[in-house]
Amino acid sequence: MSTTDTFTFVSFFLIVVGVSLWKSRRKGASQDESDYFLGGRSLTWPIIGISIVAANISSEQMVGMAGAGAAEQGLAVAAWQLMGSVFIALIAVTLLPRFLRAGIYTMPEFLEYRYDAAARGIMAVVTVIIYVGVLLTAVLYTGATALNVLPGIPMAKGVWLIGAIGTLYAAIGGLKAIAYADLIQGCALLAGGMTVFYLGLQESGGWADFSAGNADKLKLLLFKGHPGYEQLPCYTVFGGMWIVMIYYFGLNQFIVQRNLAARTLRDGQLGMIFAGALWILVPFAIVMPGIMAGSLYPEALSDKSDAAYPTLIKHLVGPGLRGFIFAAIAGAIVSTLASLLNSASTIASIDIYQRLMRPKASQNAVVRLGRALTIVFVILGCIAAPLLTDGVFTFIQQFQGFIWPGVVAAFLGAFLLPRAPAAAGSVALLLGPILYALFQTLNTEGLFANVLGERVLHMHYLMQTLACFGIIFAVMVGLTLLKPLPEPRTLPVREGIALKTEPVVFVAAGGSSSLWPSFSSCFAERKCPLQNKGTSLLNHEPCNRITRAALDPNLWTRDTGEKSALFREACVSGIVRQGLSRAIH
Repeated sequence: MSTTDTFTFVSFFLIVVGVSLWKSRRKGASQDESDYFLGGRSLTWPIIGISIVAANISSEQMVGMAGAGAAEQGLAVAAWQLMGSVFIALIAVTLLPRFLRAGIYTMPEFLEYRYDAAARGIMAVVTVIIYVGVLLTAVLYTGATALNVLPGIPMAKGVWLIGAIGTLYAAIGGLKAIAYADLIQGCALLAGGMTVFYLGLQESGGWADFSAGNADKLKLLLFKGHPGYEQLPCYTVFGGMWIVMIYYFGLNQFIVQRNLAARTLRDGQLGMIFAGALWILVPFAIVMPGIMAGSLYPEALSDKSDAAYPTLIKHLVGPGLRGFIFAAIAGAIVSTLASLLNSASTIASIDIYQRLMRPKASQNAVVRLGRALTIVFVILGCIAAPLLTDGVFTFIQQFQGFIWPGVVAAFLGAFLLPRAPAAAGSVALLLGPILYALFQTLNTEGLFANVLGERVLHMHYLMQTLACFGIIFAVMVGLTLLKPLPEPRTLPVREGIALKTEPVVFVAAGGSSSLWPSFSSCFAERKCPLQNKGTSLLNHEPCNRITRAALDPNLWTRDTGEKSALFREACVSGIVRQGLSRAIH
């Protein structure tokens, strides 16, 4: 980097660390559990929304997702974020009110209230293992990859540098420090990402040339015959991906911890919806620049597609601005790292140490342990990170299959099966990893490739997740029928917080959820399967009527019969079942 870039980079991080620690250091802050782990339950919706985005969009996306876009999946990899923008709005009005009502610190804590202490302990241990062994390690690896391509810092040194910066304000300031750092880094990340998109588009000759030269990669759904079909087949987007969405945005401590720290239910809900709306920028800010890098610099990415995003920056962005964008990327990496460390230390301190080992431990002792574990976890991650290889985004998603189905089944069972016995929670959590390991062993493309000489199944890991969930939930239903609870469990109620969802939240959720169909139509040839060849989808009145209704923020106030009629018309005409997929294909 030039002197100007270095100055910009260092200044950015001094501001981030300084502001975050200053905002978090009030009298008594970081000594009380609520202050350190949940920011004193004082976060407002803009901070929550941007903090979720900054924590979610990290090197996992900037490096891994952009790399998948540059390789074979193309724009289809953005389905993870686009589906997320819909599900996070749904979760905001369904699951979040229940969790805030209970006043919990962690997601495992909720399982104890609904099932028993064993369920809480199992989820806590499994979650910490996944966070430290998979997510934390992957963030450090992909972050070091970006540092290696841009300023040329060796991988080993880059891993420890990122770990040191993230640990600094995560250990000292707790969640509030992380949230305020995210506020700065999230804004910088989105601004930098859109700048890279614009520069890449200009270098590609404009939108017309870019879309014409990469038509095969600008598809949101991949059908058989496409090079990226095996990695993300179209049916998985509407098959097993919904389980991932429920877990990630509704049950994942890493994301939900910000919502549990909300000042009010309204702040928590609007923060989630705001994050979902911002995620619509991800295809432009991350995935398409990856596609552009693959098109412009194929030789540089022939051996390492995960280097797509930093390669584009290195070639297109000038001094000064390069330092800012590099700082934004590094900031996103550090943000996710700090969030993971805080969430892992929260669960380990509260759910494992305080609940299972020392129930009478003081709050100061728990906070001190949380700080110490933050340092221990980052050291373990830094040691393991250099062991990873290219294609890290798929690795992250595939490995988390061990936790997705069991956790989602346990939580959905808590609400849908009110008389499910206490043992049902533990059974669900233990069956999840066992069944997924079995499917991975039997499949042609599993994590345990050398266990069997011949594989008997060929099933995508998302469909394996769906199958595991179905089996687990069926077992939970069976246990409920055999030995139901005499009465449903009574959950605790947090005092001093309004628990009614306000109308503005429904309006915002409806508007955010409708953004994906709008985005989809932008990247289609817009040919409606119900019309003659060449007729635009936007000129077909039934399509127009359904689209206008979906984008209407007042849809939720309409008569139920009218909403049902619109949905039936969409289904009968094939717009929901096949029109959209054909148009974008």
